[in-house]
Amino acid sequence: MNNTDKSKIKRAPKRGHYDEATIFEVLDTGQICHVGIIHNGYPVVIPTIYGRSGNKLYIHGASVSRLLVQLEKGIDLSLSVAHVDGLVLARSAFHHSMNYRSVVVFGRAELVEDLKKNEALKIISDHLIPGRWEEVRKPNDKELKATKVLEISIDEASAKIRTGGPIDDAEDYELDIWAGVIPLRRQVQDPIDDEKLKTGLKVPKSVWDYVELNQ
Repeated sequence: MNNTDKSKIKRAPKRGHYDEATIFEVLDTGQICHVGIIHNGYPVVIPTIYGRSGNKLYIHGASVSRLLVQLEKGIDLSLSVAHVDGLVLARSAFHHSMNYRSVVVFGRAELVEDLKKNEALKIISDHLIPGRWEEVRKPNDKELKATKVLEISIDEASAKIRTGGPIDDAEDYELDIWAGVIPLRRQVQDPIDDEKLKTGLKVPKSVWDYVELNQ
């Protein structure tokens, strides 16, 4: 990972991580990223789904998407993914916090050529529901033409992670005030059939595997 002052963690630097294993873990367990650019002189941040393979991230959207059209020009971008793992409640309002895992990536995007577009879309699909790509109809030529896919190299990135309980001022530990952590986790529930589903069709393996792994 090529890190510069741009990606260096400056606030609470002990929470910073720059190794690929940590950065990839945060990215791989996320579902949505936020991509920031400067567009027509003002900042824009757009949420979008993504996928990772090796040190590459993939995002996609409509060919006329404002975000993708600008990124295709090779402008600088910042991409972030974050998880909230708990609310950290201190004895003082000032020291309330969150336990979290986050990653910020800096770089530029490149257009994925048509011959590799299906492969990149499969990576995005597998990021959301592994195995789902093999169970569904693949994009046709018209759909592929209407879709733009971009590749972002993870060459400069940093992770920031907070864990543990509240950190209060020494004198506040004597206060009669409860402090602690409320753990948070994403709740995955059983799948719900589409109301237009053909009679007799069962929930496929990829969906049940995802539900069982995440419940």
